[in-house]
Amino acid sequence: MREFIDRFLRMEAASGILLIIAALVALVMANSPLQNLYEHLFDTVVQVRIAGLNIEKPLLLWVNDGLMAIFFLVIGLEVKREILEGALSSREQASLPVFAALGGMVVPAVIYLFFNHQDPVLQSGWAIPAATDIAFALGVMALLGKRVPASLKIFLLALAIADDLGVVLIIALFYSHGMSLTALAWAGAALIGLFILNRRGCSSLTPYMLLGVVLWVAVLKSGVHATIAGVLLGFMIPLRVKGHEHSPLQRLEHALHSVSGYIILPLFAFANAGIGILGAESVFHVSLSLGVMLGLFIGKPVGIFVACVLAVKLKLATLPKGIRWNQIFATAVLAGIGFTMSIFITSLAFPELRVFVDQARLAILMGSFLAACCGYLLLRMTTAPAWGVTHDQK
Repeated sequence: MREFIDRFLRMEAASGILLIIAALVALVMANSPLQNLYEHLFDTVVQVRIAGLNIEKPLLLWVNDGLMAIFFLVIGLEVKREILEGALSSREQASLPVFAALGGMVVPAVIYLFFNHQDPVLQSGWAIPAATDIAFALGVMALLGKRVPASLKIFLLALAIADDLGVVLIIALFYSHGMSLTALAWAGAALIGLFILNRRGCSSLTPYMLLGVVLWVAVLKSGVHATIAGVLLGFMIPLRVKGHEHSPLQRLEHALHSVSGYIILPLFAFANAGIGILGAESVFHVSLSLGVMLGLFIGKPVGIFVACVLAVKLKLATLPKGIRWNQIFATAVLAGIGFTMSIFITSLAFPELRVFVDQARLAILMGSFLAACCGYLLLRMTTAPAWGVTHDQK
């Protein structure tokens, strides 16, 4: 059994598989006699009080605001590393994924608003289909193994990272309410402290983490969504420190990567995917469901593919060597898997409207499922070896 678990965790697709399992378990519990147990578990209020500081939230929000801040910290670390040394480190490498990410956010939002522009409440969900789930999309691609060109995997990774950075900006600009100037001042002071540590070449992660906790609490109390603190902290961790062989950023990323992929994301999926399907059907909002589903399944691939074609035709970017246009389209379909990030934005878009939240989540699951299946099949067809030609001959 131990050997099986070790083998499973070494699989590239393991994180995505765990996400699916967690979501399915949540769906089963929410539509079974265990429904009350499931709902009461995440409605349980957890309080942390230190002197005058009081944080009191349901367990669901501790997952969404607290644990997801760690996930966004990993995103911040990945984005910084890719910008400085990776797939986004040069204009030639970054141009196509960045244009693709922009197209993949704009077109789904337009499709969503096309169906929901007449309802001012539903309009706030415009960003729900604009996100791509990195772990899930890469996990599905990993199921095809070595037949997928390495350059295509890098393109999807860079696209998803640029997409995540865009989503972080959207959350900061459009889903933060009721600003507290005092809390923002504390957050600014924490950021200045982190910046000073970075400039002084501090290689120890402990002071960064301590100031990171202060930053998270301040951002939580400020009205800006708390997960933004994770991204800001990630940007402040130095990639290289003069005189030190090991990278603080890579050390922290390595330490948190498994925790994020194998614990935090499955737990988030379990906490948020428990939708009462019968209840959701009884209050079915056609425009909301169509906006989310078609935004993910149609808007994402169309937006990404058209943006890529325009960028290459206008000589703003180049197509990576060894990649064909049909493979770009197949990857664009796969990027329609919103899942984690889309569910997360749903909780921000409709914080007090459980009916809309459940309906949107159900549409996200359906749209992401269609994107995963079709994206996998298209990738399998477009990456198949030519008839009678082996990989070695290529």
